[in-house]
Amino acid sequence: MILCSGESLIDMVPEDGTFRPLAGGAVYNTAIALGRLGAPTAYLWPISHDPFGEMLLNPLIEAGVNTDLCPRSERLTTLALVTLTKGEARYSFYDEGSAGRMLSPDDIPPLPKEIEAIFAGGISLVPDPCGAAVEALIERNHTRLPVMVDPNIRPFFITDAGAYRARLNRILPQADIVKLSSDDLEWLYPDLDTEDAARKVLELGPQIVLQTGGASGARAFWSGETVSAPAIRTTVADTIGAGDTFNAGVLASLRDQGVLGKDAIEGITGEQIHAALTLGAQAAAITVSRPGANPPWAHEMPVG
Repeated sequence: MILCSGESLIDMVPEDGTFRPLAGGAVYNTAIALGRLGAPTAYLWPISHDPFGEMLLNPLIEAGVNTDLCPRSERLTTLALVTLTKGEARYSFYDEGSAGRMLSPDDIPPLPKEIEAIFAGGISLVPDPCGAAVEALIERNHTRLPVMVDPNIRPFFITDAGAYRARLNRILPQADIVKLSSDDLEWLYPDLDTEDAARKVLELGPQIVLQTGGASGARAFWSGETVSAPAIRTTVADTIGAGDTFNAGVLASLRDQGVLGKDAIEGITGEQIHAALTLGAQAAAITVSRPGANPPWAHEMPVG
C-alpha cells in the first residue's frame, strides 16, 4: 500500500463568472489518482468536520483510498482560489490555522505494516507545523520504505525561502525518487540549465530524479542513460492536477513492475523507468483533457 501524505484543500475554480468548489491539493490528487488506477493507497492528512471536509473525504472513499490514518479536525479546510491564464492554473491560498496546516510531528503515528512506500510533497512542506510533520514522517521511515517527493514549489506561498531550502536539503537526500518540474528546478538552481539542475538534485542522494516540462514530456536522470518519454497530445481543458496524476502513474507502474521496493529501485532498468514515465504521461493527458483535478480510472487508461 502506498501512503500519500500532504495537503488536501478545496480549489475554488472559475466558472461562468463565479467560483465552483472542487476537491484538490497536490498530494490529495495523487492519492485519488493512485486509487482510481487500482493501486492500494492510504492517505495521511487531517480532514475537517466542516462541509468542505466531507467534499474531500467522499472522493477518497470512492477511489478506494484507506483513510484510517486521517485525523478528523474541528479546524477549517484550506481553500485555494484558482485563476486560469491560457489554461495554466495560478493559486491564492487561504490556509492560516487550517486543519492541515496545524498537523504536528506528534500527530504522525507509527505506520502499519501494510505500508510499502511513501509519497509526500506539495505546499505542505512549506509552513510549520505541518512541514515539520511531513519531514518527521520521512525521517522516521525512509531507511526501510522507499520515498517519492514532489515539492511542487509555489514561490508565492514561500515566506522564508532560506528555511524552505534548508528543509528540502534535509528531505531530498532521504528520498529515493524526486519529481521536479522545469519551474521547480529553475527556482532551486536559477543559475543552471534544467539538465544540470536535475543532476545537481541527483547528487544529493536520490536514485532517480524525474523532470517534467508539460508539452515537452518527461525525463528521468539516474545512474544510467537519461530516459525520456514524450507528452501525450490532447486538447487541454486546464492543467489542474496534471503533475499530481503523473506522479500516481509513475508510482502505480513501478509497483506493478515490482520495482517500488527499497532494494528493487536500486536495480531498476531504463526500460522499467520508461514504462513508468509513459504511464504517468498517459494518465496526465486524460486529466488535462477535462476541467479540474479529475484523474482517470483504470478502465479509462490505454490498453497495452
